[in-house]
Amino acid sequence: MKTRGADSFEFLRILVPSAAAPLGALDVRSVFRSDRLSAARNLAPSETAAWRAVARVLRSPLDALACALLPAGCRLCGDPLLRLSRVPVCDSCLQIPLQSQNLCPCCGEFLAGQSETLCDPCRMVPPPFTQAVAWGLYTGRTRELVHLFKYSGLLGLSHTLGRRVAEAANLFSNLPKEFTVTPVPLYRGKQRTRGFNQAALLAGASIRPMRELFPAHRIQLDERMLSRVRATESQAGLSPAERRRNLRAAFFVPKPERARGKHILLVDDIYTSGATARGCAEALLKAGALSVRVVTLSRAQREMAVHWDGMKEERQEAAAVF
Repeated sequence: MKTRGADSFEFLRILVPSAAAPLGALDVRSVFRSDRLSAARNLAPSETAAWRAVARVLRSPLDALACALLPAGCRLCGDPLLRLSRVPVCDSCLQIPLQSQNLCPCCGEFLAGQSETLCDPCRMVPPPFTQAVAWGLYTGRTRELVHLFKYSGLLGLSHTLGRRVAEAANLFSNLPKEFTVTPVPLYRGKQRTRGFNQAALLAGASIRPMRELFPAHRIQLDERMLSRVRATESQAGLSPAERRRNLRAAFFVPKPERARGKHILLVDDIYTSGATARGCAEALLKAGALSVRVVTLSRAQREMAVHWDGMKEERQEAAAVF
């Protein structure tokens, strides 16, 4: 260890005896890297694991010291952060609980009665997509976390949230052995203003964990399969009928050959009324896609479904969504 002296060399030799031989060629700064040690490129797998263990040991006190000298609080709960991170959110707030309610097997809507097999909208007007799943409910801390990512530009959250999207894909009842992942597009003017497409970031971040979860599947990513043909109003605050009108004929596939003959996995951050998912699925199927499945990070359930009492008027209102 040229730059740290014999004491540092002896310290590391004791911790990792098998790694002592190549120490002379190492850059000491690599020990403190949290993602990848440059030294590991020349080491056997067992030695690589040992070096990573050294990095974790050395990084822990550095995290504590940095957090003590430069204290920061979680952007959601305000609790002190206990480690260095590009994302100012504590581990507790990063946890998005999985939905556990009785859900429609087609679109993921709450089912009020245990005897129901499909929600009213899916039963009366079946959606063009095969199935839609979501990891968590769009409420509470999950909603705040999505807003930090989407509106505050904390793009470092994409890795954590993208893994949740990949894990949500496990909820599909019958996932094809070969499929293409594509995000819901933003209109180009809106994307220029925002600077990014949150759905595209989630789709890109979900690919690696998805391939780990489904090693026998062939998974591709195509971020430009879909386009938004015109600007639309923000969906926030619109009624279901207004959402449908707002997104009518808003999506198209510029090059149909990219979708033709493929099973598509459509990715978005939030599933609300399903208008976006239906519009995208219709465009993809029109271009020749074999099937479309929808996976989102979160699901905004209708409030009426939580307090469902079986009244005829409420069921008619739910069916009128589509």
